[in-house]
Amino acid sequence: MKILLIASYAGSIISFRGELIKALVDRGCEVHIAAPAIWRFPEINATLGGKGACVHELPLSRTGRNPFSDARLLRALTLLVSGLRPDVILPYTIKPVIYGTIAAWLLRVPRRYALVTGLGYAFTGVRRGILSRVVRSLYRFALSRTHKVFFQNPDDEALFRAAGILPAGVPSVVVNGSGVDLAVYSFQRIRAVEDQVFLMIGRLLGDKGVREYASAARKVRAKFPRARFQLAGWIDENPDAIAQSELDLWTAEGTLEFLGRLDDVRPAIAACTVYVLPSYREGTPRTVLEAMAMGRPVITTDAPGCRETVVNGENGYLVDVQSVEALVGAMESFIDNPDLAAAMGLRSRQIVEDKYDVHKVNAVMLREMGITGSDTRKEAQA
Repeated sequence: MKILLIASYAGSIISFRGELIKALVDRGCEVHIAAPAIWRFPEINATLGGKGACVHELPLSRTGRNPFSDARLLRALTLLVSGLRPDVILPYTIKPVIYGTIAAWLLRVPRRYALVTGLGYAFTGVRRGILSRVVRSLYRFALSRTHKVFFQNPDDEALFRAAGILPAGVPSVVVNGSGVDLAVYSFQRIRAVEDQVFLMIGRLLGDKGVREYASAARKVRAKFPRARFQLAGWIDENPDAIAQSELDLWTAEGTLEFLGRLDDVRPAIAACTVYVLPSYREGTPRTVLEAMAMGRPVITTDAPGCRETVVNGENGYLVDVQSVEALVGAMESFIDNPDLAAAMGLRSRQIVEDKYDVHKVNAVMLREMGITGSDTRKEAQA
């Protein structure tokens, strides 16, 4: 069986889909992965090759809104699918899902699946009406031509159904995010420290709650000056990205310690006591799962995708979206009770082991796609 995965960012293929690719290869599948600028990541290429997968370049801009560029992407995908003739296609994120599915439908790929990992810029926030309507129309056209759609939280699934983006006749399945490898993100006891260390990791976007995190840090530090607030990530090519001047101000005034873009987030997670993600909406936040796996309590929002990761009061706190005061209150709870983080961190690890183990998540996806070891090996030998 030949399977084509389509991604919008090559740099995250291993961390987000590496175990799924390995599971497919182990079941006798011939796996191909298409992504933009994939040749700029030689280590990822080597790792994928070592797993038995083939890679392909795509002319895809994640944040571009030029219709001619998108037409070029559709043409490239059509040529790729025509040449490969895959049995199964699994695109994820907005543009791969839309244009990959359309190309697969035009060329009659037998089994067409889609993975919705979040809503993206076009759906969130305000002043995005025209863009949102266009994206919804394209999504509706593409998803009506799939055989099954995977979502990473029930809220996104319900929204797509209610808005008519996903037709009633197309089945859907909710999976627990992308999962996390519990062996790679092993439990690390919280170090005995005098002061709480809060950490946020991610693209520096307004919708991720970076500004709320900085504002809450400023307020908490005014009362508890020894509390530390770390931020790791990068300013993304996205209309919602924060300005470099904002980041410079936060670091210059001592509000935040900026760690930059990290190739390996584990040392930063191990050094913190509490993980924070004040995002407005997610599919399922990968960094939260990584922090939970390593035994860290979480402060996140009572928002789609985020709320599924935290049992309020057990492994962290859920706060209202865009509420700086609620963030401050949750942060101060950990400062006022220094033993709280360790107890909640243990609960985080238990939740991840039960719900977000990457092997459990992948097993659900493989079963729902009808991919079993014996079937694919027989097809490969035929």
